Amino acid sequence: MKKTAKAYGAKSATADLEPMTIERRELQATDVNIDILYCGVCHSDIHTVRNDWKGSTYPVIPGHEIIGRVTEVGPNVNNFKVGDLVGVGCMVDSCQSCNSCQHDLEQFCENGATFTYNSPDKHLGGQTYGGYTTSVVCDQEFVLRVPENIDPKGAAPLLCAGITTWSPLRHWKVKKGDKVGVIGLGGLGHMGVKFANALGAHVVMITTSPDKADDAERLGAHEVLISKDQDAMKAHANSFDFILNTIPVGHEMDPYLSLLKIDATMVLVGAIENMREFHGGSLVMGRKRVAGSLIGGIKETQEMLDFCGEHNIVSDIEVIDMQNINEAYERVTKNDVKYRFVIDMASLK
Repeated sequence: MKKTAKAYGAKSATADLEPMTIERRELQATDVNIDILYCGVCHSDIHTVRNDWKGSTYPVIPGHEIIGRVTEVGPNVNNFKVGDLVGVGCMVDSCQSCNSCQHDLEQFCENGATFTYNSPDKHLGGQTYGGYTTSVVCDQEFVLRVPENIDPKGAAPLLCAGITTWSPLRHWKVKKGDKVGVIGLGGLGHMGVKFANALGAHVVMITTSPDKADDAERLGAHEVLISKDQDAMKAHANSFDFILNTIPVGHEMDPYLSLLKIDATMVLVGAIENMREFHGGSLVMGRKRVAGSLIGGIKETQEMLDFCGEHNIVSDIEVIDMQNINEAYERVTKNDVKYRFVIDMASLK
């Protein structure tokens, strides 16, 4: 029978999140039931709750950085057993048959991936509900194994902030000795610094804020480049093998493109809105590239989690109770968190 779960959600774009009760589907043959321990707070949650992207269906129950333990498995589940520490990220289903899915790129499913919240729910109707709740039911193909040796609280943001920065570093084959720039020190940027450092790159944090220098170095940056310092920018011109751009809003790109070597790439992972125009010469004079990247497939996300287990990498977090979520949203919009909020679901139970 269907199960109910306590949750927090929003009934409209202008409403605070409030307590709700939601339904979870009956366990299917390949499903895993997960008792949620922790859920990260992503800026995407806020955009969806506030309908900034104009596609929200209410009520919205956000949350796609889910860590929990398996409490029940369907009869055909062979990947997981009761008691396993697991994660669920941004997706809970895809067609599994299109070209993208066949190449482990479910995030680009040509028939439309089912995202963890605010996606059509093909089992119950309505839309999917995310991780701001006590439990979730998910097909085993979209459940991830979390290494037991890392802090499960700090592991939660790996399911979105982690894979969003890991995927481009791997796709563009960042390697030992490469000079890698990470623009913006926030939830995404701090993970980019940690990963690039662990991959052996020479990491430069690129920021407008000189007061972020100490923290950037603590996280693994070897240098800090203040982008407002024209002399410093000139000194670094044409020297980067790869730049990860995590700025979450539209911005001028020419200053950053000037930093790339010939044939080098800058990848956008933060801004999904109109970018300000950039000069064609910034690309032409050096055969440079601007690209984009969206999370990662399930196989790649598992590889990222395994890497985190080997290198003991987690996010820097601040743990909150579910009841403080509205205050946390206000703080996220003011960049007042280092570097990700994680909800302790014991507070909801």
